[in-house]
Amino acid sequence: MQEEHGANRRTHGAAALFALIAVLIAGDLVTDRGEGASLLHLAVETLLHLAVETLVLIAAAAGAAILWRRVGKARLDLAAAQAEADRWRAENRALVRGLGDAILQQFERWHLTAAESEIGLFLLKGLSLKEIATLRATSERTVREQARALYRKAGLEGRHALSAFFLEDLLPAAGAEDVA
Repeated sequence: MQEEHGANRRTHGAAALFALIAVLIAGDLVTDRGEGASLLHLAVETLLHLAVETLVLIAAAAGAAILWRRVGKARLDLAAAQAEADRWRAENRALVRGLGDAILQQFERWHLTAAESEIGLFLLKGLSLKEIATLRATSERTVREQARALYRKAGLEGRHALSAFFLEDLLPAAGAEDVA
């Protein structure tokens, strides 16, 4: 997000620079014309000078326009991406809530205590025993014993089996074709 913000600022800066160049060149052209030279009596050098300045003016104005258009498109793309992300979060919020409820129901079927259920959720989130102990303000040994009790009551071998128990039906089988 920081990179996008920096790139957006640079794009705005470049567009502003092009616009400034265009304004300065336009001012120079007006000043040159106001010095009393008429197009019929201008020397070849003056005509060349005005032609070059006109080309620079056109190029600078075109550069500014292109950059402003890109900024506008980037804003639209960002808004669309944000809307898509919000939609995805909203759609999946119910699924995640349902999965959390299903996990807690399974913990109840295993007759886990509140502490063992909390340990189970932390284990499923991938926290280490030490991290769980710190979060729960208890010893690592206590967490280890509660995790063992959870595994025993669930009839599982350990952390990997616990995760596999809940993830096995969520993930497609290896080699299964995508039906979507």
